Amino acid sequence: MLVSQWIDEHPEYHAELADMDAALASMHKADPHKENPFLHLSMHLSISEQCSIDQPRGIRQAVELLTHKLNSLHDAHHQTMECLGRMVHESQRAGRMPDGAAYIDCVQRHATKD
Repeated sequence: MLVSQWIDEHPEYHAELADMDAALASMHKADPHKENPFLHLSMHLSISEQCSIDQPRGIRQAVELLTHKLNSLHDAHHQTMECLGRMVHESQRAGRMPDGAAYIDCVQRHATKD
């Protein structure tokens, strides 16, 4: 399963996710000093799904270019997450639809910058 593959890539979450009741209870507690494993893993899944269907169109190629540059799909996802998070934030702040072209441009910039 895809989710278990991404969990395996994040051993820092294993203890927190091992206790299902505690993990579910912690989902509702926002801590600005702690990364949310559910959000993080959800973003991995979102990017994987986006690439599998190439939506927005061009995201698959952009992530593949970034993966090649970094020699790591995992690291490419983390940089793509920055772009995805920025796109969602800007969309919510402006009250408009997410800008897929800006998202892809951001990933491509990561893939082509030195």
